[in-house]
Amino acid sequence: MRDLGWVAHFFCFYKTLSKEPSAFKIQDNLVLGMNESYGFLKSMKFTNQAQLAYCTNVHRGNSWAETFNALEKYVMDVRERVASDKRFAIGLRLSAEAGRELSDPAEINRFRKWLDQKNAYIFTINGFPYGNFHGTRVKEEVYRPDWTTQERLDYTLLLFSILEQLLESGEEGSVSTLPGSFKEFLPKNTIPELIFKNLETCALEIERLAGPKNLDLHLGMEPEPLGMFETTPETVSFFEKLFQSTSTEEILRKRIGVNYDCCHLAIEYEDAHEGLDAYVNRGIRLSKLHLSSALSVIPNSNNLEKLRSFVEPVYLHQVALGKEGVCIQRIKDLDLALDAQKANKLPDADEWRVHFHVPLHASPGKELGDTRIHVLDTLFWLSKNPEMCKHLEMETYTWEVLPDHLQAGSVVEQVAREYNWTLEQMTNIGFELA
Repeated sequence: MRDLGWVAHFFCFYKTLSKEPSAFKIQDNLVLGMNESYGFLKSMKFTNQAQLAYCTNVHRGNSWAETFNALEKYVMDVRERVASDKRFAIGLRLSAEAGRELSDPAEINRFRKWLDQKNAYIFTINGFPYGNFHGTRVKEEVYRPDWTTQERLDYTLLLFSILEQLLESGEEGSVSTLPGSFKEFLPKNTIPELIFKNLETCALEIERLAGPKNLDLHLGMEPEPLGMFETTPETVSFFEKLFQSTSTEEILRKRIGVNYDCCHLAIEYEDAHEGLDAYVNRGIRLSKLHLSSALSVIPNSNNLEKLRSFVEPVYLHQVALGKEGVCIQRIKDLDLALDAQKANKLPDADEWRVHFHVPLHASPGKELGDTRIHVLDTLFWLSKNPEMCKHLEMETYTWEVLPDHLQAGSVVEQVAREYNWTLEQMTNIGFELA
C-alpha cells in the first residue's frame, strides 16, 4: 500500500513550487549551493546498483566529431560541478551517422582511452532519434525510420555493438528506442507483423552480443503520446502480442522491455505506481527510467495565451486534454491545439498537459505548472522495488527551444541543477549513494 504520508508531503512541496515562484527561487538557491554537498560521490551509483546520468541529447551533435566535442566541452564541465574527480556516468546519444563513425575500431579504441582518462563510463545509449535532433524540423520525423524498416534494426544493433565494446564483463547496458512507430504512420489499431519480426531479430542478436562477456544488455521501447503505443494498457497489449508472436519468448522478455519516460506517462494522466506495477506484474522488463517533467496548465484564456511562447518549429509537442484526471482528447501539436481552442473546437477540460520537457529543478512559473510529482512518485516506487530497474536518466532535451524566461544560465548550469535536484529528492526518499 502506498505511503500516503510521503505522497502528501511531496504533493505539498510540488504545489508550492508550482504556484509560488518566489518560493521556488529560495529552493533554487538552496540547490545551487549543493554542488559541494555532493562532492563526496564515489560514482553515480546507489546502493541498489542503480545508475544515474543525464542524456546528452540536450547537446547538438549529429556526426561523431560534433558529439565528442559536446562530451569534452559540456559533459566534462557538468561532471566538474556534480561529481568532481569521481567516476562519472554518461547517458550517450548517438545518431546513426555518429554511430557508424564511432564503430571504426581505431575510433572506438580512442574513445575508450578517453573515457579511462576522464574516469567516465557509458552504461546507456539513447537510440530514439535516428538523425539530426537539433536546429532543424524534427517533429514526427523523429519516428523515422520506424521498426518496420531494416534501417531501424541495423541502427539499433550498431548501438548495441558499440555498447558491448564499452562495457566490462558482467556489466549491464541499455539502449532506448521509439514505441515501434507513430500512430499516424499506420492503419488504425494495427501493428505490422514486420515490427514483431524485427524485434525478435534484434533480441536474438543482443543475446549473441551479450554472451562472450556475460553482459546484461536490453532494449527499452519508449511509450510516447501518439506513438504506436502510448498508454500503459496499450504498451502491455503490445508486449503480450510480441511475446505471443515468437518461439523465443524467454529471450525477448530478457532483452526487450520498456523505457518508462515520466513526462510521457504523466501526459497520459497515469498513476506511476499503478503503471509500473502493471509492467512488473506481467513480466515486462523495465529497461530504463527517464526522469523528465511535462508542461501542465489550467486552460483559462490567460494561461493559454502564455502557452504561445512554447510553440516552436523543431519538436512535436503533443497535447492531452484532461477532465477530472482522465485524458479526454489528444492533439498532435501545441499550435494546433491552441488554434482549435480559439475556434471553439475542443471539449471543456480542466487541465492541459503538453509534451514539452521542462527543467526538473524549475517550475515554468507564471501560473504554468509541471508534472514533477510523477517523477517523485516513480522514484518512490523504485525505492520500494529497488531490483526492478537499475538505469535512471534525466532527459530535458528542449533547452535550446525553451522560452527565454526558463533559460536562466547556461545549459551546463541547468544540467547541474537538475542533478542536484534529483539527488536531493532521491536522498530524501531513502536512496543511498554507494
